[in-house]
Formats: sequence, structure tokens, C-alpha cells
Amino acid sequence: MVLAVIALLGFGMTMLVLVQQAAAQQDDDEGPMSDLRFLVVKDSNGKPIRNAAVVLHPVTRKGKQAMGGLELKTDNDGKTNIDGIPYGPLRVQVLAPGFQTYGEDYEINKPKLEIMVKLKRPKAQYSEGNLGDAKKTDDKSPPEQKPQ
Repeated sequence: MVLAVIALLGFGMTMLVLVQQAAAQQDDDEGPMSDLRFLVVKDSNGKPIRNAAVVLHPVTRKGKQAMGGLELKTDNDGKTNIDGIPYGPLRVQVLAPGFQTYGEDYEINKPKLEIMVKLKRPKAQYSEGNLGDAKKTDDKSPPEQKPQ
């Protein structure tokens, strides 16, 4: 009975090693992988932006965004990272409240890649007024009152 248990344990360990080797070989078949590091800062002063969403989208060879994606969040130092991203095109979007959305495609082709993103504040918005005159719409002053 004891010998049977030892034999089963030995068989189980051998199977575990074979499964691990197969998994490692499969990882090698996927091709090279990259470790990505992101730093998200304010464009105006270089200070870090915490809790920004860094969204990674795979991109097809034709430049179209593929299904799926992954969202990371920056820490208090404006940093986030991910390991094991396959080489190839990758679309990076960064979103943070009070800032313009950033988007750029990158070619991942190095074992380690550091990407700094400088977010800008939104620009003033304009709307069309009378006869094409542009009026600034982010003015904080109250609208003019017409005499009655």
C-alpha cells in the first residue's frame, strides 16, 4: 500500500514537471515579450497624476483596434507597469479627470520600454454665435442682461 502511494506520488510529480515544461515551451512559442513602464504627468509642471487610467489595446496588422484590452491605474507617483506584453503594435490611451484624453500607437519591440505621457488640461471651447462670430464658452462671468 505504501509503495503504491509512493509510486503514485512519483508519477504525479513526473506529470507536473512535464506540464510545466510544456507550458514553458508554449510561452516560448508566443515570441518575445516586453515589460512596460508608464509615467503619467501634468504637461504644465511635470507633477505626477495619480489614479489615471492607462488602457492598452492590441492593434491588428492593418492598424485597427483588436478586441480586448487591459486597464491599469497609476499610483501616487503617476507610475504603473505591466510585464509580458507581446512584441507588436499596441494602442495606449490615458484618461484622467480634468485632462484631455491621450492616445498613441506604439510598436513594442524591446524587452523593456518606458513611456512617459504628459496630459494637458482641456482647451477653451468655442461655439458659433451670430454670423459666424466665435464666442468663448468657458467664461465664468454671468451672461449679459438686456435692458427691459
